[in-house]
Amino acid sequence: MVTGILLVDKPEGPTSHGVVSVTRRALGTRKVGHAGTLDPMATGLLVLGVGTATRLLTFLVGADKTYTATIRLGSSTVTDDAQGEAVTVADPAVLADISDADIRDQVTALTGTIEQRPSAVSAIKVDGQRAYDRVRAGDGVVLDARTVTVSRFDVHAIRRTPTAIDVDVTVDCSSGTYIRALARDIGGALGCGGHLTALRRTRVGPFSVDDACLPDAIDESRLIAPARVAGQLFPTWSMSDAETTDIGHGKKVASTVPDAPLVAAVDEGRLVAIVAVSNGVARVVTGFPHE
Repeated sequence: MVTGILLVDKPEGPTSHGVVSVTRRALGTRKVGHAGTLDPMATGLLVLGVGTATRLLTFLVGADKTYTATIRLGSSTVTDDAQGEAVTVADPAVLADISDADIRDQVTALTGTIEQRPSAVSAIKVDGQRAYDRVRAGDGVVLDARTVTVSRFDVHAIRRTPTAIDVDVTVDCSSGTYIRALARDIGGALGCGGHLTALRRTRVGPFSVDDACLPDAIDESRLIAPARVAGQLFPTWSMSDAETTDIGHGKKVASTVPDAPLVAAVDEGRLVAIVAVSNGVARVVTGFPHE
């Protein structure tokens, strides 16, 4: 069975689940998962798991991410992006009074550890139903704020027209941060409304979109071996044959590697398990059966 992590550069238009379907057909397997979706409007890095490597996705979902985006100030939409209907449109005089310094001040205010209310059009479940499904059904949805970290929020350009101000930015953030919500909140604080017109994910944890392929180029040669991926995420423990057998059977094994909550246990280039090492003893967290 094919197995590995696949980096895909999603174009604008297809859904992330559509890219998963393309991958299943290209690789001839149903066992494909993802480490976080992108909206149809968004482009950039999708991290997919194939075969037993889907078990690695658990450790990638929470990875920090990098995005480039364009925030449009001057109007708000129901989806907080360009695909939704306009809710408010600012008077041109309001926009004319907003200085570049005002915009940068709001960006600074949203940098660091912040409380963010996710966009109503999100996959978060409310009473067992996805928030975006409730919005599309006409329900008013206001989600609870959650703590997220925006470690970098750089402004690269500010462009003005009589009816809008476009702001090009790069954002480094923790998992669960909504870039659409940043656009919404900047526009709200400035009293003019805001939404996204472009969004591209360029990094997930240690993985860059520069190393990704387009959906029509997916094949087995693009798969990254699970052991290589795990080695980028965690310390590595190269095991003996006896240790490999015991770890493969789920046993606790004495280990000389330093204590760590997660360690990649490998044998001759094959990922056998992710283990936790405490007081010199390794315990299996997630096993990777040899298929």
